Amino acid sequence: MITPPESRPPLCLDGAPVSLEAILEVAEGRRRVRLSKATEFRERIARGSAFLETLLEEDGVVYGVTTGYGDACTRAVPTEDVAQLPHRLYTFHGCGLGETLSVEAARAVVLVRLVSLCRGVSGVSLELLERLAWLLEHDVLPVIPEEGSVGASGDLTPLSYLAAVLCGEREVLDNGRRRPAAEALAERGLTPYRLKPKEGLALMNGTAVMTALGCFAYTRCTYLASLATRITALSVHALAGNPYHFDADLFAAKPHPGQGRVAARLREDLHTPSTPRNSPRLQDRYSTRCAPHVIGVVEDALPWWRQFLENELNSANDNPLIDAENGKVMHGGHFYGGHVAFIMDSLKQAAANLADLLDRQLALLVDTRYNHGLPSNLSGASPERLPLNHGYKAVQIGASAWTAEALKLTMPASVFSRSTECHNQDKVSMGTIAARDALRVLTLVEQVAAATLHAACQGAEMRCREPGANPLPERLAAFLDACRRDIPPLGEDRALDAELNRLCARIRHRHWSLYDAG
Repeated sequence: MITPPESRPPLCLDGAPVSLEAILEVAEGRRRVRLSKATEFRERIARGSAFLETLLEEDGVVYGVTTGYGDACTRAVPTEDVAQLPHRLYTFHGCGLGETLSVEAARAVVLVRLVSLCRGVSGVSLELLERLAWLLEHDVLPVIPEEGSVGASGDLTPLSYLAAVLCGEREVLDNGRRRPAAEALAERGLTPYRLKPKEGLALMNGTAVMTALGCFAYTRCTYLASLATRITALSVHALAGNPYHFDADLFAAKPHPGQGRVAARLREDLHTPSTPRNSPRLQDRYSTRCAPHVIGVVEDALPWWRQFLENELNSANDNPLIDAENGKVMHGGHFYGGHVAFIMDSLKQAAANLADLLDRQLALLVDTRYNHGLPSNLSGASPERLPLNHGYKAVQIGASAWTAEALKLTMPASVFSRSTECHNQDKVSMGTIAARDALRVLTLVEQVAAATLHAACQGAEMRCREPGANPLPERLAAFLDACRRDIPPLGEDRALDAELNRLCARIRHRHWSLYDAG
């Protein structure tokens, strides 16, 4: 059950680290956000903005404030035009195309950008931070096109839609309804914001979109690893497989922690007794026997994926950074999304292997040559009706298609760097494309998981009905009962698309509690 936001303390932003889970809670509407009222935090933000103003008065030249952007950094902007410059930045970046981000993703983007700016080294005003927090509080969110970012200088084009909305331009999702930003602000008595000299650059020159999408990808992949383990346990039972492949002493001999954790979960699910001297059924096929070795790659990668993502999330990643404490402006390349790109490229490969694993399990379940006595295609029709019924035949074809597409999309995006923007951005991360690819791969993996879960429930029940068969172990029986609230057994053939979509939604929303952490 989702906890309503009113019952949880708000996420207080004061420049301290924020977790991936906190981003997800806000993005999914389960938690509110507020800026800290702490004097030290507010004074730190004010000092950065004040130092920038002093710098302009004393030196007169600051990149992106009194100069053009990118390769135009040598072009001075006349003093009388400086106030227009940040508005020009989001204007000419208004060229995003493709589908738009979901409401949840838009919330995450706003929050991730706000977390970064709260670090206090971007030279922005407290008023800007308050405006960003206002968007989240009122659920007035920018409509952000997915396409148009090369991931360095950050997510310039998609984040231009956030900057524009603050200034009353372009469109918003107003509590889920798409409408002009100017209307939504005016209805609430809020005047459009006027960006201060560096605030356009601070809003846009960062990694907020790829990082926000990465938070969703991480969470979905984490859940899929647990679900793939539970489906594997159902498949092993349905196939009358060898549960001793997951012996604790066996996995102590190859001590990858995540791999061992998967094996332990399978032992618990299958309620495996102590391993005999020699298993009566020697060796199952790899898609069940090696499941801990496949799923374990995800489990063992999760800690460093998290480390990379949370470091990026809690970083100042625009350019230049304003160090008011030491009185200097620091020009660099923190907008480069290489770490996010690397996580997303590796995540989509590991996730696609989950699809491949489950697809192979489904292939065993439906084939009488390998399923140890279950009906062809797991058809539940009566013997006299079998000639008319084909069970999971088409579902297995669909799973093959989804798996193939997921595997096809595992080509790393980060290796496709293109020199762009007059060769100023001559090496870029493609982190946002990698994150979008990862989310698409995860959607396909969820579809394969739904198909295999549907069939594994059918197969496990059929196995339990055999004369002298062992009952389904307690944890698997409880899980199957929970699944049966959404998907009835398959007797006569019926269209299964609605049920598969329902299962996909359950998976996406992490509906079932599967295993305790660790």
